[in-house]
Amino acid sequence: MRTNYMMTVDDVMEELGVKRSKAYSILKQLNDELVKEGYVAVRGKIPRPYWETKFYGCSQRAV
Repeated sequence: MRTNYMMTVDDVMEELGVKRSKAYSILKQLNDELVKEGYVAVRGKIPRPYWETKFYGCSQRAV
């Protein structure tokens, strides 16, 4: 697993074991949530702390 701040589609595919199209769908959904909350979203990427909060309930750094 990469340790970059932004997760890419490849990171999502690896972490969840899903195909590329499903990974893009998940990224789009999360980016839409970020935009709705007033943040700027980068298409095809998601901030790792936001990802960890949505999938694990907290940042992995806090564990």
